[in-house]
Amino acid sequence: QVQLVESGGGLVQPGGSLRLSCAASGTIRSILYMAWYRQAPGKEREFVGRIAGGGMTNYADSVKGRFTISRDNTKNTVYLQMNSVKSEDTAVYYCNAGYRSGLPYDYWGQGTQVTVSS
Repeated sequence: QVQLVESGGGLVQPGGSLRLSCAASGTIRSILYMAWYRQAPGKEREFVGRIAGGGMTNYADSVKGRFTISRDNTKNTVYLQMNSVKSEDTAVYYCNAGYRSGLPYDYWGQGTQVTVSS
């Protein structure tokens, strides 16, 4: 089993920046595919972006150019750098990881709240 713990959420002003982290632990048998999703109040959970073991990334159009995903394989940790945030980025952000390439992956974190407000 893989456990995922997110951190770094909080309140940020529009136009500001925030960095989320997700640490994987447990029985990790190989490099994990890792991704971020988010869920705003009253909306379905949506894909934000993902990163493969070798570092290849892709993003949802709504965050492209503003958010960056990176990873540290030595720490089994993935990061979500959020820049130029907007009010519509307000959501609970979830880490998602797995061993197969198809989304969504098998394991989920508990989520961390990000609120964009002045």
